[in-house]
Amino acid sequence: MTILVKDASVYTGAGFDKLDILIKNSFIDTIGTSIPSDGVDVVFNAQDKYLIPGFVDVHVHLREPGFCYKETIASGTAACAAGGYTAVCPMPNLNPAPDSVENIKKEQDIIDRDAVINVYPFASITKGRRGGGETVDFESLKDLAVGFSDDGTGVQEDAVMERAMTECARLDKVISAHCEVNELLRGGYIHDGEYCRQHGHKGICSASEYLQIERDCRLAEKTGVQYHVCHISAKESVDIIRKAKARGVRVTCETGPHYLTMCDMDLQEDGRFKMNPPIRSNEDKLALIEGIVDGTIDVIATDHAPHSAEEKAKGLAGSAMGVVGVETAFGVMYTKLVKTGVISLTKLIELMSINPRRIFNLPGGEIKVGAVADLALLDLKKEWVVNPDEFLSMGRATPFEGWRLWGKNVLTICKGEIVYEAL
Repeated sequence: MTILVKDASVYTGAGFDKLDILIKNSFIDTIGTSIPSDGVDVVFNAQDKYLIPGFVDVHVHLREPGFCYKETIASGTAACAAGGYTAVCPMPNLNPAPDSVENIKKEQDIIDRDAVINVYPFASITKGRRGGGETVDFESLKDLAVGFSDDGTGVQEDAVMERAMTECARLDKVISAHCEVNELLRGGYIHDGEYCRQHGHKGICSASEYLQIERDCRLAEKTGVQYHVCHISAKESVDIIRKAKARGVRVTCETGPHYLTMCDMDLQEDGRFKMNPPIRSNEDKLALIEGIVDGTIDVIATDHAPHSAEEKAKGLAGSAMGVVGVETAFGVMYTKLVKTGVISLTKLIELMSINPRRIFNLPGGEIKVGAVADLALLDLKKEWVVNPDEFLSMGRATPFEGWRLWGKNVLTICKGEIVYEAL
């Protein structure tokens, strides 16, 4: 198939130029102005729209194998494509956990069969993703996994994490850590803050996150590993990572749209506001925004975590942890960070497309002749209201339900194929 995208504002790295892009046989064939459409299979008029390297989400849950009643790789990657993503990295919260060559190949077989975009799975750090005990055989998994994570479980034992970091440093693989000290959780399920106290809930303290980040930064400094911190939510976490970077530690981090746009006083007695880590105080939110602006936070990732309607219908106390996010992430971030002047559009593209590729050594990120055509087309003038009933994801629980947003992906091309179109 040949595809011609005409009159787009094309991302150049430094800004945008008005150009045509001709795609042939999965690759960008020609870049220029007034490229003729003779013999082209599909032509898109992209006037007033922005063509960018497709987004990358380094923290999603596609739920297969093991939990296909929540999401499948087919439905999850279709939702990602709708959001403008051409690559995602699914976490190892699966059954069986991808803790061996045999188990990760079970996941990869489904990816190869059903995914509509590029999918790069994580392997777990520990056997059974238990957060302790025996570590996986990193050597055997290094070419099958984008990195190693026990997401959903913090690695509790210092010696286990140091052993994992030492091995990953030797193999030049990323440790992507969910940071949580189990003994500090004390049955909590939302932030231990004002809303929690007013409504009689059990709180999760910020120390349960940042104390493990502090430990891991020390271990990363000792071992030299590339260490990536998942879904940071607390102001102390930002400060610890900022100081570690200043010391030369190879540490990067991500946060999610919900942490950047909401605080605990925005919570409602509804499972769609429950995730782990929780939405924290307004001070935490402002610290995260500052971390985005000054470069402490490298990546915006969604932690897309679909559950069944029944699992999310039990209020804050009883619902499963996790919300969906790939179909709303760009709109939320463009509306709340770019249109308000907090960051530029190019900075947002760095956070959602360029930096994830750099940190996890993924291909793409440039629009140039000869590059694989992994692209998203953004309509910044598109105004829309978040309606979960329209999601392609099987998950419907989003704290952004009913929000009026600007900016939407309208075309996704992955490996030269049209995988989503809403022009």
